[in-house]
Amino acid sequence: MTSAIPPHTPGPQVRARTLVRNPKLWLVPTVLSALVAVGLSLLYMGGILNPNENLHRLPVALVDEDRGTPLPGQRETLGKQITDGIVAAGSSRTSVDWRRLDRAQAQDALASGEIFGALVVPEDFTASVAALTTNRATVRPTITVLTNPGVGSLGSSITAQINQNAAHQASLNIGKQLAASTDVPTTRLLLTDPVAVTTQVGHPIGRHSGLGLTAFYYTLLLVLGGFIGGNLVNSGVDTALGYADSEIGPWHSRHPTVPIDRTQTLVLKMLMTAGISVLTTTLVMVATIAVLGMDASHLPMLWLFSYCATVAVGLGVQAINAAFGGIGQLVSMFVFIALALPSSGATVPLEATPGFFRFLGVFEPMHQLSAGVRAILYFDARADAGLARGWIMIAVGTALALAFGFAMTRYYDRRGLRRLTPQPA
Repeated sequence: MTSAIPPHTPGPQVRARTLVRNPKLWLVPTVLSALVAVGLSLLYMGGILNPNENLHRLPVALVDEDRGTPLPGQRETLGKQITDGIVAAGSSRTSVDWRRLDRAQAQDALASGEIFGALVVPEDFTASVAALTTNRATVRPTITVLTNPGVGSLGSSITAQINQNAAHQASLNIGKQLAASTDVPTTRLLLTDPVAVTTQVGHPIGRHSGLGLTAFYYTLLLVLGGFIGGNLVNSGVDTALGYADSEIGPWHSRHPTVPIDRTQTLVLKMLMTAGISVLTTTLVMVATIAVLGMDASHLPMLWLFSYCATVAVGLGVQAINAAFGGIGQLVSMFVFIALALPSSGATVPLEATPGFFRFLGVFEPMHQLSAGVRAILYFDARADAGLARGWIMIAVGTALALAFGFAMTRYYDRRGLRRLTPQPA
């Protein structure tokens, strides 16, 4: 049975212009709105304004394949000189983590998302440079920049720019060395910048992968599915059990209150969250892959990971709502959305964000989930590409949600803190 409020209530009606002059009505929403506005502005804009200046140990590979004979008067090949110079220049700062790898190791690191790109000096580099000062020159010496679009378009772009700048600086240095060996004006002009720089995709991804952004947006769908679904279950259960009013348009109703404690209510909400997530996860995959044609492989693994991720977020929402009550939605919004988005590392690499966001990325769920989704979509579901860490953090997050939620509800129940005075049928 439901009871509707009659269209007209007896007694004088209070007018809005009377209440609007009451400062107490303004205090709480004003303070909360201001705090949310400032917090969201600092969080979202603070992480993206200057990624180049915030670079911290961005992993990039250096591959020296140069096996030629050193130039006259030199003991090392130009490839060795270039890579040594790049590492030496980078040793005074921590913006880039230059990693010396051979070609096979670099390809493996690209295929696991361990590095954002690579700078490759070819095998005949010294020989082709030496030929520039003779009549045997047939091709311009080339240094290759390898990109990794699977780590995200911005991260790959930043790395390509770093590699291109390093290669260009190496070309200028080589030109200065060679220019002293000739007096021919046209040759000296050619030797000013003798090395060509080519850019290639080191680890290609599918054409329908959003330039490496589908992992982020797919993860966002999972987090929003868990967040919104958890809150819908929370409000729907409270309404059905008589602990919250139902208001649709001008119609208002109130169900009889069901005698149930906080712990059992949380059990019900968590079970419903896990059940409904089967539907939402399946529909997300159908919409993104079957309807929109997103490139995706390892579909059973993707569905299982997506389901567990959505459930973990939903259980976290239920635990927070059970602990904080009316402001639980605001708290969970900051935990799963406001703090998680700028620290996800899926659009702007964490290595290109201020230290605060790198700290958040250690435990904020979206970073762990996006790494797992990225591994499945772009890196052949490799455990070392972030999938293993994603599974671990899903398990940890689920355990924390269960422990925190039931610890709080049992504490409230033992203290006799009932939610509402039961309403008669």
